[in-house]
Amino acid sequence: MDGYDRALLFTYLGQVPTFAACSELELEHLLGLAEMRAVDAGTEILREGEIGEEFFLVAQGDVTVERRGHAVAQLGPGSFFGELALFDDAPRNASVSAVGPTACAVFTRARFVDALDEIPALRDSLLRGMARRLHELDARA
Repeated sequence: MDGYDRALLFTYLGQVPTFAACSELELEHLLGLAEMRAVDAGTEILREGEIGEEFFLVAQGDVTVERRGHAVAQLGPGSFFGELALFDDAPRNASVSAVGPTACAVFTRARFVDALDEIPALRDSLLRGMARRLHELDARA
C-alpha cells in the first residue's frame, strides 16, 4: 500500500456496512489482505453479468456504475462495490468503470476466506454487520 494513506483506507473500510461491526484489529487484518490497483480513465473494472471474486474500495478517483448500459451512480473515494463477491459467486449486477485515474484497494475472495478461517472473531463480526445491514434494508421496505 505504498503511496496510499493507510489511515484513510482504514477509515473507509470501517464505513463499509458489512465490516461495521469489526474491531480495529480485525479491520487492520482485513486491510492487510488488500492489494492496491491503479486503473486509467475509461478502464472497465468489472462487467455486469460476469462472476466476480473481488471487492473494491475506492481510494482515489471516481467510478461510474452502469446497469443494462445506463449510468446509475458515480462513486468517489471511500465508496465501495462488489462486496457480495466475497461471499457468493452470483453474476455481477452492474458494470463499473474508472472516470479518471483511479486507485482501489482490492480484496479477493480467496484471501478473504483464508482470513475468516484464521480469525473466528472476524467471521462473527461480519455476520453481525451483515445482519445489521439486512435489518436496515428491511426497515426501508
